[in-house]
Amino acid sequence: MTNIIKVKTGSKFEEMGSYSRIVAVDNWIYVSNTAGRHPVSKEIPADVTEQTLQVFANIEAALAAIDASLRDVVFSRVFIQNPDDVATVMGIIGDKFRGINPATTVTCPPLGSTVYKVELEVTAYRGAAQAEVQEITVAL
Repeated sequence: MTNIIKVKTGSKFEEMGSYSRIVAVDNWIYVSNTAGRHPVSKEIPADVTEQTLQVFANIEAALAAIDASLRDVVFSRVFIQNPDDVATVMGIIGDKFRGINPATTVTCPPLGSTVYKVELEVTAYRGAAQAEVQEITVAL
């Protein structure tokens, strides 16, 4: 039988949009697009670096709730509001995903509000952190 876990954070947006922060189906973990809103203060840092670090803190806390971590991430979608912030955000993404190397899509669309500078969505597979990984380089 399939096991499904749905993680809620108490966000008013999850309630309004009727969605979960995480839906885990057996070992597959889908993390909704996540912004840098602090879970206690509800504030969003104005600085893109601080906001990106808060995005990761939010995702890491949600993954930990179901016994997973960033090391289990196999795919990410990065949404950066201002193209001028790409280098800063991708530097942080690179630090956080160094050695994990998920497949990644980066785009610069308008986000739900101008206060959001970056949002991140990830897909993980519980146990990927312990998997044997073969890395292949191809010329494209």
